[in-house]
Formats: sequence, structure tokens, C-alpha cells
Amino acid sequence: MNNKLVILSIAAFSLTACKKEAPKQDGPKPYPVVSVESKNIVGYQTFPATIQGRVNNDVRAKIQGYITQVLVDEGQYVTKGQPLFRLETNILTENAAASKAGIGAAESTIAAAQASVNAAQVEVNKLKPLVEKNIISSVQLQTAQANLAQAQAQLQQANAAKRQAVANYKGVEANIEYSIIRAPISGVIGRLPLKVGSLVGPTDQAALTTISDTSGIFAYFSMNEKEYFDFLEKSPGASMPEKIKNLPMVELQLANGSLYPEKGRIEAITGQIDPTTGTIQFRVAFTNAQKLLSNGNSGTIRFPQHYDNVLVVPESATYEQQGIVYVYKVDKDTAKNVVVNIIDRIDNLALIKSGVNKGEVIVAAGIGGLKPGTAIKKKPVKMDSLVQSIKPKF
Repeated sequence: MNNKLVILSIAAFSLTACKKEAPKQDGPKPYPVVSVESKNIVGYQTFPATIQGRVNNDVRAKIQGYITQVLVDEGQYVTKGQPLFRLETNILTENAAASKAGIGAAESTIAAAQASVNAAQVEVNKLKPLVEKNIISSVQLQTAQANLAQAQAQLQQANAAKRQAVANYKGVEANIEYSIIRAPISGVIGRLPLKVGSLVGPTDQAALTTISDTSGIFAYFSMNEKEYFDFLEKSPGASMPEKIKNLPMVELQLANGSLYPEKGRIEAITGQIDPTTGTIQFRVAFTNAQKLLSNGNSGTIRFPQHYDNVLVVPESATYEQQGIVYVYKVDKDTAKNVVVNIIDRIDNLALIKSGVNKGEVIVAAGIGGLKPGTAIKKKPVKMDSLVQSIKPKF
């Protein structure tokens, strides 16, 4: 009997405890909702780019010699023809003096040869009338004419020797001029790896420096084959020149994330796919009046894509299963998942091609635990404030 009473007491206590712990039935859970809107959106395709001056000239020595002076500094702006380096000229100066003396010697030889010609010509002129009057034999005249011809040949040789001496002297003078290495173009001096005392010459693999004309710059970027054919299909124009002409201006994002203040225009596209990389290269021209950009900088080209009156929803409203994208549309306070076709994703917005219509209400965020057919309590929010509140993770 006592055991039965204990058991009945425990059972009664358990029933009482279960009644106290039973969860309360809550109503529908609130979810933020927005209406599908249409907007004009500008998105950007981005491509890594390398920046180069319009003209980049390597500076090299035309003669061999030791650097005696470096007349410029790295980063300095120079004008065409400005001296950059000086090479030693001691030996060249000696060679110039010797070549000049050679010209003098050749001129003396010419004078002597000319005198011989003149004397031989006088002899011929004297003998001609005597032969014509049969006073002397023609043998003497022939001998005099042979002597004249020999003297004229020696004069020609002397003149040739002078021309050679003059050429030698001009060559030495040119080498002396080459000992002053000048800027081939106007631009900015690059790195100066060689200092005073370095031996340089025309066969050196490394240049003395590089001068870049950065009054305007080119940014080079590449597209892969698929991107390139997509570009051809979307760009208006019947020919490549027309397509290039109709392309929009592009932006340059610098390495620190800021945008370059001037927009650029695509000027040229290489004519073939690079077989090693499978890409095709584009060239964009930018002005650089403030000299903000330098040869060798890097950046990112932002190619604009305009979407007019496109349907948009917050990215936070979308989820994906097995490659299919869904949103939760709200119908009579019930969430129902529908398939949507995404065109692009820009600034925390998903651009919709099909699946929802303008004005329809969708769940905007917090859909991780939501299931199709779940009753919800709508909590309307503004789409702009929602997407702007989403901070990038990186």
C-alpha cells in the first residue's frame, strides 16, 4: 500500500512539472520585407592593368668608356638633347689631334702632286707644237703625256687620302660628341643603376637609364577569349574601328583604391589572341598633366555596364541551392520560395531578369532558417537603407 502511494505521488508531481514546462505557442516570426523595384544601375567589369608612358626610351652608350659625370638624378624631368652622362675623352682627344694632323699631311701631299701635274702639263704643252712641226719625234711627247697621267693619278690618290683623313677626323669628333650621352626624348629619368667610374659600351645588355614621356600614359589590360567574344557581341558597331569608337570612357582605379580623376578611352585592341595566355590586350589612353602616374604603375580598369529599368532585390534576399537561385516571395503573410534569374550583382543588389515582378513583396534578409510555406509577420524596410547598411567583409 505504501509503495502504491509513493508511485502515485511521483506520477502526480511529474504531470504537474510537465504542465509548467510546456512551451508557449508563439505567433508568426517577424521578417524584414521589401518591394521589388526597378532602377538604373551602373556596374563595372574590372581588369588588372599595367601603366606605361606613351614613349619609353632606353638610354645607351654609343662608344665604350668610363663614366666621369652623372648630370641628372632619378625622377628628374629632362628635355630632348639634355646631357645626362659624360664619358672619359682623353684617348679620343689624342686620336682627334692625330686625325687632324693626318689631314694636314694629306693636304701637303696634294699640293706636291698638284705641282707635279702642273709641271707635266707644261712639258706636254711645250712638246705638242714641236711634234706637229716635225721638229722632234712623237716619242718625247708620248713620254711627257705618260708622266702627266702618272702625276694626275698621284693627285687623285692624294685627294682620296685627304678624304679618308677627313672622315677619320669626323669619326673621332663624333665619338667625342658621343662621349656626352644626351636625352633622346623629353621625359622623366628612371633608375640610375650605374655610377661614376662604371665602364659602359654599346654592347651592354642593361641600359644606363630609361626616359619615359608621361605627359600621357597608356594602361594595358587583357580579356580572356570568352570575355572578348562577349565584348564583341555587346559592343555596337559593324567593324572593329566602329566598336572601339562607340565604347564608353573607362575609369582607372589606383593601387590604393582611389579613382584616377581623369577617365580614359580605349584606343586599340591587339589583332590576335596571345597563344601562351589565351588573352587579347587592350590599350587605354589617359592624360597625365599633373604627372600623378609614372611608368610601371599598376591599377585596375573599370569598364562600365549600364542597366536601365532593371528589377533589383537585396542580395541578402537571395539564396542558392544546387546552382539555382531563389528568393522568398510573400503571399498572404506566407513565405514561398521562387526561382529567379540573376543578371548581375552590384553594390549589394541582385539584378533580376525573371522570377519576380515589380512591386511584389519579398523577404529581404535573415532567410537562413526560413522554410517554404512558413507564416511570417511582415516588417517593411527601405531597400536603399538595407543595402547601404551591409558592410563588406574585406
